[in-house]
Amino acid sequence: MKSPATHSGFWAQRWHGQTPWRWLFWRDMLGVGSAINLFTGFVALWLLSQDHPVAWAVAVHFAPLPYNAFLVRSLWRNAARPAWTLPCAAAWLVAMLVV
Repeated sequence: MKSPATHSGFWAQRWHGQTPWRWLFWRDMLGVGSAINLFTGFVALWLLSQDHPVAWAVAVHFAPLPYNAFLVRSLWRNAARPAWTLPCAAAWLVAMLVV
């Protein structure tokens, strides 16, 4: 009998549901993801305050979006997660678009 495949690496473990949902939700999404978004938000505001092109600020502001979408989608793919994490993850994604 073949054992289920185990994936190594940050991206593969999350995408294939091998990371516990608590770790993915609390640490990766709310902790690290929010910190990255706050940092890029402040950098975008700094770029605007220094009269850099608006396109640069917009690009910096939205740079974490693929990472955010990956985390939310990985959480949704995780079979062990409770139902309440879905609306929380969606609300977090919307909030991080603003921050």
